[in-house]
Amino acid sequence: MKINILNCEIDNLTLNEFLEHLQEGIIITPNVDHLIMLQKDKEFYNLYKKADHVVCDSKLVQLASKFLGTPIIEKISGSDLFPAFYNYHKNNEEIKIFLLGAMNGVAQKAAENINNHVGRKIVVDYLSPSYGFEKNEQECQQIIEQVNNSSGTVLAVGVGAPKQEKWIMKYKDQMPNVKIFMAIGASIDFEAGNVKRAPKWISEVGLEWLYRLISEPKRLWKRYLVDDIPFFWLILKQKIDLYKNPWEKENG
Repeated sequence: MKINILNCEIDNLTLNEFLEHLQEGIIITPNVDHLIMLQKDKEFYNLYKKADHVVCDSKLVQLASKFLGTPIIEKISGSDLFPAFYNYHKNNEEIKIFLLGAMNGVAQKAAENINNHVGRKIVVDYLSPSYGFEKNEQECQQIIEQVNNSSGTVLAVGVGAPKQEKWIMKYKDQMPNVKIFMAIGASIDFEAGNVKRAPKWISEVGLEWLYRLISEPKRLWKRYLVDDIPFFWLILKQKIDLYKNPWEKENG
C-alpha cells in the first residue's frame, strides 16, 4: 500500500517488512526537504516516480500523514535503514556494499567501523568524490569503473539530495552488478562518527531537524527556516482538497 503526501507516493511498510522483501531496486527516503523540492524540480519529481522503493524519512512527514487521515505506520529514515540493512545481511555473502560519499577519509572510517561491527568485509570498497563531481563526466566514469571493478552488489550514495538520487538514476544502468541502490544522505558521516546523530527520543518527537540545525546552523538554517516552511501550508491545502500537483497537468 502507498500513501500519497503532496505529490509523493510513499510505501507504507515497517522496517522489518521492508528488509524482508527488499531484493533489488532504487531506494529513496523522502523528508520534508524532499517534498518541497518535488514541488519545484521536475527532474526530481520524475525520478521519484521511477524509484522502486520510497520510504518515509521524517517524523514530521509521518505526523502529516496522520493529520491527512492516511497514517504511515513507521518512519524509516535512511540513517536508520542503512545500519538495519547491513546488520540484517551480516551473514549474507551476496550483499557487498560500496560506499560513495562524504569527505576524504570519512568513507574509509565508516567502512572500517561497519566491517568491524558486522565481523566481515561487508563494505568492499569506498570512495569520497570531489566537490562538484557530478558535473565532471570523466570523474563520474572513473567512479563507475571503480564500482564495477569492486565486487559490490549494493551502492550506498551519501552526497546529499537531490544530487545523490539524480546521480543514481543517471548512471545506474552502467553498473550491472549493483542490485540495490541506496540514497543515504548523511549516513556515511554518522557511521564514521564524524557527525553525531540526534538522540532517539528527539527523533521520535519530530525534532531531529532542530538538533541538526543547532549542530550545523550555517549550512542548514535556510533549509529549515525558509525553504521548508511552506510544507505546513501545502499539507493543510491537501487536507482541505485544495492542493494541486504542479506537474500533473504537464504530465497529462
